[in-house]
Amino acid sequence: MDQDLKDQVKQSLRHHLHILTKEIGDRSIYKYHKLKQAANYIISCFSDLGYEVETQKYNFMDKELTNIIAIPSSKTIKNYLICAHYDTVTGSPGADDNGSSIAVMLELARLIKEFNIIKTPVKFVAFTAEEPPLFATRYMGSRVYAKRAKEEKERIDGVICLEMVGYYTNEEKSQKFPFPLQFFGYPKTGNFIGVIGNKRSKDVVEKIVSTFKLNPALPVVSLTVPGDGYLLYQVRLSDHASFWDKGFKAVMITDTAFYRNPYYHTHKDRMETLNLTMMAELVKSLMYFIIREGEDVKTSINLW
Repeated sequence: MDQDLKDQVKQSLRHHLHILTKEIGDRSIYKYHKLKQAANYIISCFSDLGYEVETQKYNFMDKELTNIIAIPSSKTIKNYLICAHYDTVTGSPGADDNGSSIAVMLELARLIKEFNIIKTPVKFVAFTAEEPPLFATRYMGSRVYAKRAKEEKERIDGVICLEMVGYYTNEEKSQKFPFPLQFFGYPKTGNFIGVIGNKRSKDVVEKIVSTFKLNPALPVVSLTVPGDGYLLYQVRLSDHASFWDKGFKAVMITDTAFYRNPYYHTHKDRMETLNLTMMAELVKSLMYFIIREGEDVKTSINLW
C-alpha cells in the first residue's frame, strides 16, 4: 500500500469522523433521532460497499434500538467479529468514544473490498446502547447480541472489540494505569495501542499481538486478566465483556480511554484531538490480521 493509499485511508477516516461527530454529533439515547441517523449512516456505508447488512432490532421503553451486522459475500471456516459501538454519552460529539472505532471499522471494511479479499474471516457489528444509562443492563446492544449468539450457538472464534482507538500523544507521563498495573513496567507515554483479553481469550490476544508487531509504526501493549475481569473492573468497561460473560473469546483494542484521553466523556471529545495517522496504522495492523487468518488470500498485497 503506497503513500497515496495511506493518505486516502486517512481522508476516509476524516470523512467518517466528520459525519459522525459534526454533522450528527451527540448520538446518545437521549438524542434518539441522532442515534437513528448514525445507524442509517453506518448501514448505508456497508451497503454501498456491497456487504449483506442485517439489523438486530429490540425495544427499550418506546424506542427501537438497532445493532448492525455486515456480512461478507462469502464465508470461511473461521468467524471473527470486529465490532464497535456507535452511540455516545449525552452532551459529547464522541470523536474518540466511539467515532474513532466506527471510522476504523468502516475503512477496514472498504479495504477488504478494494483488495478483493474474497474469503474474509470476519464480519462487522456496530452496537447500539453501550453508554449510560443502558451500560451493563440487558438493553446494552452487545449484551443483546451475545445472548442471542449463545442461544443460537453461533460460531465465534473471537470478538475483536474496538473501543476508543484515536487518541495518541508523545507527552511524557501521559499514560496512566489502574492499580496495580502502574508497577508492572507498562509504558508511561500514551503512543501505543492496547490489546486486552481474559484467560479464555489468551490465544486470540497472542495472535493479534504477533500480527500487530509486523507494523512497528503502531506499538502494541497487551494485558491478559484472569476470569472475566472482575478483579480489575476497568477492563470490563466495553462491549467485549458482554461476550466474556457468555463464554466467548473476546478482546478489546483500545487507546486506554480515560487513562490517556483527557477529553473522555466530555464536549471536548472532538475529531481535531485525534491522530489520523495512528488510526490509519491501526487499519493496517487489522488488515494484517485478516490476511493472516483468512483463506486463499492474496498474500502479495502491499501495505505501506
